[in-house]
Amino acid sequence: MDLSEDSADTWPVLSWMTSCVMVFGGVLPYIPQYQEIRRTSNTDGFSTWVCFVLLIANILRIFFWFGKFFEVPLLLQSLMMIITMLSLLHLCCTVQTVNRVSTKYHAFTDFDIGHFWKWNRFEDYLQFCLSVTIFGALLTYILLDIPVFVEGLGLVALLIEAMLGLPQMLQNLRNKSTRGMSVKMVMLWTAGDCFKTSYFIIKATPVQFWLCGILQICLDVLILLQVWYYNQQPHVKFG
Repeated sequence: MDLSEDSADTWPVLSWMTSCVMVFGGVLPYIPQYQEIRRTSNTDGFSTWVCFVLLIANILRIFFWFGKFFEVPLLLQSLMMIITMLSLLHLCCTVQTVNRVSTKYHAFTDFDIGHFWKWNRFEDYLQFCLSVTIFGALLTYILLDIPVFVEGLGLVALLIEAMLGLPQMLQNLRNKSTRGMSVKMVMLWTAGDCFKTSYFIIKATPVQFWLCGILQICLDVLILLQVWYYNQQPHVKFG
């Protein structure tokens, strides 16, 4: 048996499997959270700003790809993540519509900064994403030949993504609890961020990728520490 031939056959398979994990693995953490919201019909424990962060980051990352080609699986991952975040937003809007008491609606076209990202209809979130996409596409088309712009675009996109855990961490601080947040989601975040940061380093992707990946891991760990801390606190019973 020729071991070199076996190795040659194995590496493409491993590479293909790794690419599939990169494309689809990023959406796995949100399946438990999606199920939790559907089961409880309550969105209080989940910060929809997580969706905002990932939508903006992945839209910008797609534009970055046009200026500085990187691994295609990472491009496909961005497309999958956008679809996933829109699906999660759609569920949140549906649940909030069923549970809402007030009859007053807030829309994207109101341009009310006080209610930014607190709209009632899913269509308003779609309008916002479309506006960002059109503006970003025009700006990228005009400035695509300027290296500083391209590098800055990649840095901004990945720094925003690196802040993914921040809205959830702040939500937990406001609630003084992690109740309603899927711990499985955060654990999958951590595992996924460790995997993809290793992937970035091995594949020699642009430096923005792996630096921001390390920052993401740090935020994941802080949220897991919140879970531990709040679970140590005595539960207050009323009545």
